[in-house]
Amino acid sequence: MTHRLEGREKVTGGARYAYEYPMEDPAYVAAVQAEAGRGEIVAVDAASARRLPGVLAVLSCENAPELASRSNGELAVFQSRTVSYRGQFVAAVVAETLETAREAARLLRVEYAAEDPDVRLRDDHPGLYKPDKVNAGLPADTELGDPETAFGSSEVRIDVTYTTPAEHNNPMEPHTTVAHWNEDGSLTLYESTQGASSHARTIARVFGLDREQVRVVAPHVGGGFGAKGSPRPNSVLAAMAAREVGRPVKFAVPRQQMFATTGYRTPTIQRLRLGAGADGTLNAIMHDVVEQTSTVREFAEQTASPTRIMYRAPHRRTTHRVVALDVPTPSWMRAPGETPGMYALESAMDELAAAAGIDPVELRIRNDTDREPESGLPFSSRNLVACLREGADRFGWAARDPAPRSRREGRRLIGTGVAATTYPARLNPGRATARADPDGTFTVRIAAADIGTGARTALAVLAAETLKADLDRVRMEVGDSSYPAASVAGGSSGTASWGTAVVRACEALRERLNGSVPPEGVEASADTADEVKAQEEYARHAFGAHFAEVEVDADTGEVSVSRMLGVFAAGRIVNPVTARSQFVGGMIMGIGMALMEESVMDERFGDYLNRDLAQYHVPACADVRDIEAVWLEETDPHLNPMGAKGIGEIGIVGAAAAVGNAVHHATGVRVRDLPITPAKLLTRR
Repeated sequence: MTHRLEGREKVTGGARYAYEYPMEDPAYVAAVQAEAGRGEIVAVDAASARRLPGVLAVLSCENAPELASRSNGELAVFQSRTVSYRGQFVAAVVAETLETAREAARLLRVEYAAEDPDVRLRDDHPGLYKPDKVNAGLPADTELGDPETAFGSSEVRIDVTYTTPAEHNNPMEPHTTVAHWNEDGSLTLYESTQGASSHARTIARVFGLDREQVRVVAPHVGGGFGAKGSPRPNSVLAAMAAREVGRPVKFAVPRQQMFATTGYRTPTIQRLRLGAGADGTLNAIMHDVVEQTSTVREFAEQTASPTRIMYRAPHRRTTHRVVALDVPTPSWMRAPGETPGMYALESAMDELAAAAGIDPVELRIRNDTDREPESGLPFSSRNLVACLREGADRFGWAARDPAPRSRREGRRLIGTGVAATTYPARLNPGRATARADPDGTFTVRIAAADIGTGARTALAVLAAETLKADLDRVRMEVGDSSYPAASVAGGSSGTASWGTAVVRACEALRERLNGSVPPEGVEASADTADEVKAQEEYARHAFGAHFAEVEVDADTGEVSVSRMLGVFAAGRIVNPVTARSQFVGGMIMGIGMALMEESVMDERFGDYLNRDLAQYHVPACADVRDIEAVWLEETDPHLNPMGAKGIGEIGIVGAAAAVGNAVHHATGVRVRDLPITPAKLLTRR
């Protein structure tokens, strides 16, 4: 077990985050958000703002420089008078101090020709359409056999609809950019990002620069959960402002402004139809999803994708329909697609188990498969059944009375629930360098991002292992786009993708080493693009199982999770210390999804009502009483040199369903619209 290499830096304040980089004579930005939900900007009155001492510039659609690329509408800052959603950045003030910038932004007046916004997702919206693809390049729809007929002839049928609300990523560190234009015309960004390489490429394209002219520095990132997986308007605005005033500029998006400008998980409406025989064997699975995108650019979440790989059934269909509303563009949030999709599927499986009179664990085991049901590809490894059995044993599942409301202690109704989990095991190409110096130390470089996951430590462990050196002799350098290019920290692909590049670079270095190291040192590099292309065809996924126990106050409807267990099969666990943090962190987010998290849209004004952590609730320490994550030893030779699968997201997938299933077992009330609040339980009992 290895503790975080940067742990001491972080607890002593030595780890430098984006806003903390010292700049000579920096200026500060405050952004102005649209007060109209849809419409056009008629005029921008900046006179009062400009008169304030210390104001350096005011930027808006009336004077902003033209950007080289507007292909991403969310990054086309101030490039038109169109207001696509309430909260969109429509102007900004640059000033000597942050306080001056904020006061000037308050004084700025924007006049709109406003229209009523269309912001409510519904399954009968006339604008619904089938996207060409959904996220991750997956097909929008799939179909095998004759699911409608098979469903109609099944002995046991479930036809239910689940909804999940919009949810917002709330990393501890807000989206932050420090922008500095160098004398040679190049741009340096100190950025809170999940991908320095891709961030630099995108910003270069927006400003019409060569890729080499943009450097993104992000060695420490205070969380992202997907929201920092691609550049947001703050990056473009900071760079634009820095060029305008000829000075470095700092811009940290206030928490309240993040709710409109930095991405969120789309709300969903999901209809699940499961048809099975009397013994619970599935004949038909149909999963139809409705979700939203924006008028700015399309983002279609792959919500039904996990249904395509989870359970054996000869007749099956998955569909996605989206509607472009007057809202910010949805984006990635921890396990996009899998998280809401598995909530619905695993809740429906629980309802099917009750209808068939079969234990929920046994139902899942009966419908296991050794091949991906829709592609027919064999799994490289699939230990779902082992996770279910191990979890049931550890959790004491055998003692459970299956009848709802069967266990009560005073005012507390107690129930238990189970849900499966899965996430793809991805491998992306990347590059790395490894260097040996005469003093016996090694330096390994890759533009990977450590967003709090422990990636820096895991990569150093792999490097030391490959070089056959002590860990304290290896220096791991990450988070800089000037280093060898790396894929984004997303899709639970970091350790697998970056680790492969690091291992290959270290292997190449070992081959070059011949006893002593010359005074100038020895360096080797690796590019894994060809290796990734040559992978054999297997279905590669991690699997697991969640078990939850809840207590529900019979009088108030208050729900608390008294204990939760996650059992995972995710290949080799490189560093158990940081791995446990990832599993547990995902499970805690699942508790938040089940019981608390909900971004509430005001349909009249087209804005989210709860825009800070006082009103958008996430689990605190008091909400997590007893939580445990364990994993099975799993060897999979078809993955990568380490045999590792991603673990950053599988912890949240299915977790909300386990909690929801436990609430139903405790109360007999099935809440199909997240979050499960006391009001919903009390009005439906």
